Amino acid sequence: MANINKGQKAPDFKLFSTELKEVSLSDYAGKKLVIHFFPMAFTGVCTTQLCTMRDTFGYYEGLGAEVIAISVDSPFTLAKFKEDQNYQFPLLSDFNKEVSKAYGACYDEFVFNLKGVSKRAAFVLDQNHEVVYAEVLESAGDLPDFNAIREAVNQ
Repeated sequence: MANINKGQKAPDFKLFSTELKEVSLSDYAGKKLVIHFFPMAFTGVCTTQLCTMRDTFGYYEGLGAEVIAISVDSPFTLAKFKEDQNYQFPLLSDFNKEVSKAYGACYDEFVFNLKGVSKRAAFVLDQNHEVVYAEVLESAGDLPDFNAIREAVNQ
C-alpha cells in the first residue's frame, strides 16, 4: 500500500457514483479537488466529517474546488446515505478497495474484524492533480484538519 505525499501526482481512479455513473480523476481536469475517504456510511464520525464538508460546500465551490467522498460501501448504500444527509457532492464506491489502497488509506483490519475498510483521510489536489495536502488518520475516531484543508485549497 502506497503512501501519498505532498508534491506527488495523485493516483488516477475510476469509481461508480451513487447515480451509477463512472467517475474518474480526469473528469476533474483543470480543477482543484478535495478527496475525503471515510470508513463507513451511517456511522457517527463519518457523518460529522461529510456534514462539515456539506455545510461549507459553498466555500470550496467559491474557490473553484470540487469535493468528492469515497468509501468501500456499495453505491446503493452510499445513495441512501447521500439522500438522508443531503450531500451536494458525489459519493463514490471503492467496493474493490483499489483506490483506498492506492492512496494509502485502507485498514488491513477494522472493527468487528472487517478487512479492507477505508481509513479516514483527506487529500487536496491542485489544478494539475498534484497533491498539495495529504492527511491519513490512523484512528477512525479522529476528524481531518478542516482548517488545513481550507488553507491548502486557498493556495
